[in-house]
Amino acid sequence: METRALSDVYAVSPQITPEDVPAIAAAGFRRIICNRPDEEVVPGLRTEDIRRAAEEAGLEFVSIPLAQGDSFHSDMERQREAIAQASGPVLAYCASGTRSTIVWMFLSARSHPVGDLLECANRAGYPLAALRPQLEAAAAS
Repeated sequence: METRALSDVYAVSPQITPEDVPAIAAAGFRRIICNRPDEEVVPGLRTEDIRRAAEEAGLEFVSIPLAQGDSFHSDMERQREAIAQASGPVLAYCASGTRSTIVWMFLSARSHPVGDLLECANRAGYPLAALRPQLEAAAAS
């Protein structure tokens, strides 16, 4: 498991396993957000498998599968709430961590300079400079 901090309270990761959850708890995370739809995942790594392991480790768990389409804005609001309502640091995961990073960037666009968000994502291994125009539009809205 490889976590990549994007802020003091939010980190992302590629797909995690139930066996990763104790280390996630030991690292101080209090909530796990699954941003990966079950259709992409093999049995043993699906939402309920990770949820069960998270709850056994005393962690909060929220499923917000991010898929391309018209639901992005409502999914983004659900992500905002899941982060805000967490009792401590959050680890969000998807296949590679990219979707979890993108949603964080859009959530942060109004309160942080877009260049800083892009730099942070790049340092975490997510070169997303192509999103600059959309992030700037989100920041201005």
